[in-house]
Amino acid sequence: MTLTNIVEIIWAISGIGLIVLVLLHSPKGDGLGGLGGQAQLFTSTKSAEITLNRVTWTLVAVFLGLTVVLSAGWLTTPQ
Repeated sequence: MTLTNIVEIIWAISGIGLIVLVLLHSPKGDGLGGLGGQAQLFTSTKSAEITLNRVTWTLVAVFLGLTVVLSAGWLTTPQ
């Protein structure tokens, strides 16, 4: 396995993980119930949501960084 293959595997895993984590987030909009402002009365920031946000943003940074590295061809040796 070459370094490019390993980075591509990490890139694919981070992309799949990013999809899963985005789907795990709780919806921010409450539909028509959010119009009156009652939806914000009972919501609180939980540590699980904060951790989920941090992990999601970390995977975004990894995914975008590896996308730039792979698309620029910085890992391939010039011939």
